[in-house]
Amino acid sequence: QVQLVESGGGLVQAGGSLRLSCTASGRISSINAMGWYRQAPGKQRELVASISSGGTANYADSVKGRFTISRDNAKVNLQMNSLKPEDTAVYFCNVWDLRYREYWGQGTQVTVSS
Repeated sequence: QVQLVESGGGLVQAGGSLRLSCTASGRISSINAMGWYRQAPGKQRELVASISSGGTANYADSVKGRFTISRDNAKVNLQMNSLKPEDTAVYFCNVWDLRYREYWGQGTQVTVSS
């Protein structure tokens, strides 16, 4: 089992920056891919960014050039710059282990005011 704890959400003005962090505990040696999803009110959860165990990153088109995902052992970060009101959502940390089991964090609220 893997447990995930997120931090770093909050309220920011448009154009500002936030950094989200997610720390994994438990069977961290089994972690494969890590990533971030978000869900805005009334919308489906969507992938924001992911990063493989080898460090290959993948981004949603809507955040390319503004967000950067990174990982360090059992921690995955999401640096969010040039934030827009449409980035407002609950952001969830997501992890896959080597047995293709998926884990989710509890979510952290990001609110971008115009």
